[in-house]
Amino acid sequence: MKKRFSSHLVGCPYYVWAAIFIVVPVLMVLYYSLTDANGAFTLDNLKNLVGFSDTLVLSIWLGAIATVICLIISYPMAYILSRSGANTQRTLLLLVMLPMWINLLLRTYSWMTILEDTGLINTLLGKLGIGPIHMINTSGAVVLGMVYNFMPYMIMPLYSIMTKIDKTTIEAAQDLGASGLQVLGKVIFPLSVPGIASGITMVFVPSVSTFYISQKLGGTGYTLIGDVIDNQFTNNARNMGATLSLVLMVLILLCMAVMNQFTAEDDEGAILV
Repeated sequence: MKKRFSSHLVGCPYYVWAAIFIVVPVLMVLYYSLTDANGAFTLDNLKNLVGFSDTLVLSIWLGAIATVICLIISYPMAYILSRSGANTQRTLLLLVMLPMWINLLLRTYSWMTILEDTGLINTLLGKLGIGPIHMINTSGAVVLGMVYNFMPYMIMPLYSIMTKIDKTTIEAAQDLGASGLQVLGKVIFPLSVPGIASGITMVFVPSVSTFYISQKLGGTGYTLIGDVIDNQFTNNARNMGATLSLVLMVLILLCMAVMNQFTAEDDEGAILV
């Protein structure tokens, strides 16, 4: 009994933090989503969600594309990392995490400079007699910004899981006559599924809800759900903004719940709901 009381006592700071910064904000979002500007109960906000369906679908689509690209690029990178020597691992991990030390705004602004019609890429292409190629304010630029900013969130869970794959397991499969593709498909991939699920969640969630990347790299032609929520609160339409936020939260929780089915509680790369 004393031990249980002590554990609860130690956890009190977290309980307070969770209540103030998680429970209370969620309740506030729920309240504003079900009320009008005068505080009266209404379901009109939910009915008006139909007008934002195209934006939500676009957000999910671009977020899914960015997540798939991150997975395709990050999987071999994480495997190489996990099988490298200690010194090489430290160097490569530093290179992976180094961009994250720079503010997201600065990283996005740098891509604006690179992708502009008079930017670095088009300047080089112009010297080669090619272009200019319009890259800024396109869906490709938005996806590129997502991939660049969120790829470390895919690499790290995959790397964390793959470092736990025993080399002797791979060697045993090879000794039994398995080819490289068979080892990948029947040994490495199944054992790395928790890391894949965790990485997908950690990339897809911020990709769907992002707003600054789409504003700077997509312009007005690619408004995502995060941009709409930001505009709603900026224009003092907090009730509709709260409703959209609630829908986005439900979508994120569903994504996490689905991905959590592929993880186990004792897996280091898992995300538990």
